[in-house]
Amino acid sequence: MLILAKSILGLTIAFVLAVVVGLFLLPVLKKINFRQNISRYITERHLLKEGTPTIGGLIFIIPVIITMLFLYIRGSLELSSSIIIVLFVFISYSILGFVDDLLKIKRHDNEGLSVMQKLIAQVLIAVVFFYIYMKDGGSTHLIITSLGIDWDLKWFYGLFILFLLVGSSNAVNITDGEDGLAGGLSAIAFLSFGIISWGTSWVKGYQEIAIFCFVLVGALLGFLVYNSHPAKVFMGDTGSLGLGATLAAVAILTKHELSLAIIGGVFIVETLSSFFQMISIIKFNKKLFLMAPLHHHFEAMGWNEQDIVKMFWIVGFILGMAAIYYGVWL
Repeated sequence: MLILAKSILGLTIAFVLAVVVGLFLLPVLKKINFRQNISRYITERHLLKEGTPTIGGLIFIIPVIITMLFLYIRGSLELSSSIIIVLFVFISYSILGFVDDLLKIKRHDNEGLSVMQKLIAQVLIAVVFFYIYMKDGGSTHLIITSLGIDWDLKWFYGLFILFLLVGSSNAVNITDGEDGLAGGLSAIAFLSFGIISWGTSWVKGYQEIAIFCFVLVGALLGFLVYNSHPAKVFMGDTGSLGLGATLAAVAILTKHELSLAIIGGVFIVETLSSFFQMISIIKFNKKLFLMAPLHHHFEAMGWNEQDIVKMFWIVGFILGMAAIYYGVWL
């Protein structure tokens, strides 16, 4: 029960810190004019959000770092290669998103870092991940017990890490289009992975991974105080890239890659809706959806924004609970 107590302590501290950071950060973002530029291809309702402060991901990133440092200093957690990798991915992808957001603000459009610049940075992050992982004796086997899969990918495992980091970070980024949508879904996802991590006792540093997940849940709940409808701030790429990549990192380290596909089911559907919409337009000059990603399709149908978010949260919660059953008891 000690890990549960530590997790709840971390969650509570991170929540309070996030609320406090938000109180101080929001006026600063407004003062320095760090505001969102809305694409003219989005619905008219979204144009009303033009000028809302962005880079709000700092509201949960800063509390997570402070809380983890506090827990380490007081002896509530130990440093292991696993938690170092998780924190490295979380911070490095957040920095990548922060730079991307700054460029968008500076240029007054939605064009930040180029695709090649992002890819180079993501490759470097994946290489460092793979190096630390292998140096501490990490396995290059892709194991999915329920499907009878046990493949030794050898150095291709590094490419597998890159694929999951890039795919997951972009999936959360694409989903970040309604007030509270990506933040709420991410809180549900990390709650699910926190519970799953409790049971991965064969993984070195599994307790620290679980505690980190709960700390991030608390910080995200604090962020939702400001990001739920009507949003006073957006997380921006600063938040979404870090969240998505960290989900992938936790899944890889706990050997629950398939659970990631279940827990992140809403993120995947959102991404696929955009992908298939693009292919359909290019190949057949025809739309599959009124708008993409999927949440914009429902919005174009006349759905209330809060109802869309609630529906996606419910679906995300059901998938998260199903993944816990699969990952822990099945």
